[in-house]
Amino acid sequence: MKITAAITRTKGEISIEEAELAAPKASEVLVKIIASGVCHTDAAGIEGFIPWITFPQVFGHEGVGIVEEVGIAVDTLKPGDRVAMTFPSCGRCKYCLDGHPYACVHLNELFFSGAYKDGTRRISQNGEDIGSFFAQGAFATHAIVDARNAVKVEGIPDDKLKYLCSLGCGVQTGAGAVLNRCKPKPATSLVVFGSGGVGMAAVMAAAIAGCTQIIAVDVVPSRLEMAKEFGATDTINAKEVDDVVAKIKEITGGGAHYSIESSGIPALTLQATACLRRMGIAVICSVTGPAEVSIPLEMYLMNPSVTLAGLTEGGSNPQIFIPKLAEYFKAGRLPVDRLVKFYDFKDIKQAFADSHSGVTVKPILLFD
Repeated sequence: MKITAAITRTKGEISIEEAELAAPKASEVLVKIIASGVCHTDAAGIEGFIPWITFPQVFGHEGVGIVEEVGIAVDTLKPGDRVAMTFPSCGRCKYCLDGHPYACVHLNELFFSGAYKDGTRRISQNGEDIGSFFAQGAFATHAIVDARNAVKVEGIPDDKLKYLCSLGCGVQTGAGAVLNRCKPKPATSLVVFGSGGVGMAAVMAAAIAGCTQIIAVDVVPSRLEMAKEFGATDTINAKEVDDVVAKIKEITGGGAHYSIESSGIPALTLQATACLRRMGIAVICSVTGPAEVSIPLEMYLMNPSVTLAGLTEGGSNPQIFIPKLAEYFKAGRLPVDRLVKFYDFKDIKQAFADSHSGVTVKPILLFD
């Protein structure tokens, strides 16, 4: 079928063009895209910061929409279902079978190569195969996704569906880092480095978990003010504070119980670790491309018995976790609708520019 898609052929370039989309295979579904979130990971891929990326490719991995067709082996979804599309996983490796699809053995190739789990592509143009980012390619009017990575969302009015884009990645990542990995005890302290979409979700999740000290660290004053609205008890503007770690220890009375590094700035890993009290946990959930950080092991990790953890996609099993996030949204406890600004699909370049500058926390492209 004919679709309109944003195609990237070379680093930094986006062109909206007509292309062909193949029919869904046995385990796949065809989704009419209603809206798609613009994520930091899309920008990193388009700019070539992710070493496994292949071009040409259609980016976009936070699509929501309506199922139009299902493959012959799909019995969990039907035409007309409203779905949030999320990250791909093979479903066959030991980690997937053990309920940890975020640790799938085939993560890199499924996320970044542009191919689906059978090694083929679904988009083409004039006989040339075009990749689909995260085996999704949601910067398009329609997309193919494996049924295991399309999550039915129920009880959400059609006019609210567009707000749920980031449940598939950004919100899942930030909220999952808190709820699935840190699992904070009530009346504890948690620091979030970076107040973008992922960081804001972490702040919201910390409030849901019952943390009584929630500290947001950023350099954009408007984002810090917004973080207060979502549950941050304290904020730190890193441009105005000489020693962020010392300030966190002052606020928390010796160090935070947990920290989340969501800024994508590798150097902040050191601060996220150093700001913890003994037996604290630091979760790194956002990195832009290959990076190395030097951490004094005895001082920051071994002696204080601190845990430094990496985590992909919030440690989520999306078929279980995304419906939970949707319930929090419906209950008003995860107000992701307050993070967004909508853009027409044709204005995709402006959406990326506003995300990069910090003007918009969560840009969402609309297709209807």
